[in-house]
Amino acid sequence: MTRLRIDLAYDGGGFFGWARQPDLRTVQGTIEDALHTVLRVSAGDANEPLRLTVAGRTDTGVHASHQVAHLDVSETALARCMGHMNVPVCEALARRLRAVLPADIVIHRIAIAPAGFDARFSALERTYVYRVADRSSEVDPRLRGCVLRVDESLDIAVMNQAAALTIGLHDFGSFATPNPGGTTIREVKTAYWRRVPVSPLVPDELAMDEVYRTPSLESGLLVFTIVADAFARNMVRSLVGSCVKVGSGRKTLDWFAGKMTEPAREGSSGPIAPQGLTLEHIAYPADDQLAARAEAIRAVRTLP
Repeated sequence: MTRLRIDLAYDGGGFFGWARQPDLRTVQGTIEDALHTVLRVSAGDANEPLRLTVAGRTDTGVHASHQVAHLDVSETALARCMGHMNVPVCEALARRLRAVLPADIVIHRIAIAPAGFDARFSALERTYVYRVADRSSEVDPRLRGCVLRVDESLDIAVMNQAAALTIGLHDFGSFATPNPGGTTIREVKTAYWRRVPVSPLVPDELAMDEVYRTPSLESGLLVFTIVADAFARNMVRSLVGSCVKVGSGRKTLDWFAGKMTEPAREGSSGPIAPQGLTLEHIAYPADDQLAARAEAIRAVRTLP
């Protein structure tokens, strides 16, 4: 068997999340169906199942500008996609997938994975970004599918105070749901809010009109960036929702701190709407450290 690394992106608005579900349109299900088609493998073939393993399972409506998955496939099946193309086999597979996949999924690259690579367990960290347009922003309607509109003015300073409390190794049980047999203990490496500066798309020195300036698409938006070794279910959206409540004055910073100190899942710290969230980056160690990383991360984490 050959293990492939697949780098991809998708608009999550039309999917019921990543994971395959019966009778629902999902990212995994859509790509796996396409793989069975282009590699001419029967979906019911128990001897050669085409199943993707992903770095981070995204929920319904959540996007990915850079997702990573791996696929184990026989050399025989892989050779079927070559046809008359005079290109490497991975490029041939990428081209055939692009031809049959819907427009809301994009294959960036397919490559032979290095030894020990596991898209999920070898990952060092994931980066998620959540975009918000508050009352002081002018949201571009073209961004409505990837930006959440909030009809409040948000205090970015106090939101950053809340975000700073998440950095480090913590039990995020107030903001996340564990998988069966899993834990909500995660290590957050970076978490902060910033407002995108309002800047013209065309620099002033090149502008033809001194009055009119076309702003860059994200000018004025509030953007939350969080980097962690891994994320539990609903963790990012729940942290964002709680930060927004603090930033609007509906909840206090002490309330947020209490949720961090005493992890308890309840309604007031539940997830915000999904459309503002995008998985933007996944980092991996050097090739000679991939297997060791995968083995280490499988252990159930505990707090000191």
